[in-house]
Amino acid sequence: MNASPRPLLCAVALCAFLVACGKSEPPPPPAAPPAATAAPAPAPPNPNDALKRLAAEAYVYAYPLVLMDVTREVALARTPVNAFDHDRRIADPAAKSAFPNPDVLYSRAWLDLAKEPVVLSLPESRDRYYVMPMIDAWTNVFSSPGTRTTGTDKRDFAVVGPFFKGSLPDELTPIAAPTDMVWVVGRIEAVGKGGAAAAAKLQDRFVATPLSQWKKRGAKPAPAPAARVDATTPPADQVNAMDAGKYFARVAALLPRNPPVKEDAAIVQKMATLGLVAGQPFDIVKLDPDKAAAIAEGIKTARDALATGMRSDLGDLRNGWSIFWGTGRYGVNYGLRAVVAAVNLGANAPEDAIFATASFDGQGRRLSGANRYVLHFNKGATPPVEAFWSLSMYDENRKLVANPLSRYDLGDKDGLARNPDGSLDLYIQKDSPGADKAPNWLPAPAGPFAVMLRLYWPKQEMLERRWTPPALTPVK
Repeated sequence: MNASPRPLLCAVALCAFLVACGKSEPPPPPAAPPAATAAPAPAPPNPNDALKRLAAEAYVYAYPLVLMDVTREVALARTPVNAFDHDRRIADPAAKSAFPNPDVLYSRAWLDLAKEPVVLSLPESRDRYYVMPMIDAWTNVFSSPGTRTTGTDKRDFAVVGPFFKGSLPDELTPIAAPTDMVWVVGRIEAVGKGGAAAAAKLQDRFVATPLSQWKKRGAKPAPAPAARVDATTPPADQVNAMDAGKYFARVAALLPRNPPVKEDAAIVQKMATLGLVAGQPFDIVKLDPDKAAAIAEGIKTARDALATGMRSDLGDLRNGWSIFWGTGRYGVNYGLRAVVAAVNLGANAPEDAIFATASFDGQGRRLSGANRYVLHFNKGATPPVEAFWSLSMYDENRKLVANPLSRYDLGDKDGLARNPDGSLDLYIQKDSPGADKAPNWLPAPAGPFAVMLRLYWPKQEMLERRWTPPALTPVK
């Protein structure tokens, strides 16, 4: 296990993506044969090879957009648009998602800004930390109302789409959204004694309302539409099952209301040569069969590259930790954006939270409940945060670990016992370290495991990558 830093986008996924998109330089041609020997005529280039590479590049570029739209459809089969869906229970070992988060309660809402702005009403939160990241159709976090940015007082915001031409009431603070599709993925602090109950009470006071309904007494969200979508198959599986025609037709239909940014001009121009233009029907049946086959092959290449990226480590490796610095905003790094969407759709911006995972100790050995470990923080060197931090335990299947204490994480809100010199030790092992150390014990499973360190509202030294978690150290 290499413990040195490296770029966030894993080398394997990047290599596969570049090959898929035809950006790798071809090998130099062989030297010319002697004059006495006639050189064979070079084979003419296959024009469909370029089409295959272009299809792969377009697939990767648009993958987050399509995945967001399918995820939205599935969510709206049970919850109305412009309304919050609240998770009322803290994650436990029964949670089905990978790496479930036991620190927060989630409050999610899909906003549709095509007809009018939506008013997001946030309550007074006092000392309870929360963040309401807003994610555009391309999975970029464009705003994060909450404790860090807008404070703890009651506020009303008007989330405005890119094509809105009207005016807003003076008492509303506008938030400009770059796309008409917006996903709000709120997190409310729920750690500590009574934290979940307090967070649940706060959830009830988060409200999303179309502007025309704002301040109308008894206004209720529109009913959920009739379910005409597959609400049981995971959205990513639905996207993977799309053929080339269905996939790119969906992209063309989504582009007008969810426009690319100006930095995407180059890829947008390339897609036009593929016949993929915003708002225009994409009918692969009308293409020459060889061209249609090349596009389908390009999509398969892109999916293989994406699968490789999902199996690879996306983080910056330090002291056995894989640290995720650069999620939430991706610029033109379309490969990274697609992989993050596939692995963790709705990822935070680094100013709101930075996560680090460890499956190995500082010497590169796999973490296992057969051993005991200490995570030691020197005095003044605990995770640098403005809100709070926590360490969660996961088994080899990325699930929370059942244990007699029903303790799935530890953090600075848990009354941890400090050492006489002010330092802090966390004990990570299967069996109790003893009554005196039990407050600092994170129970581990019998077999392989991983831990995740979450830093909420990280301080500048973390954002500037000047702080690194210490390695987990085996003890006898």
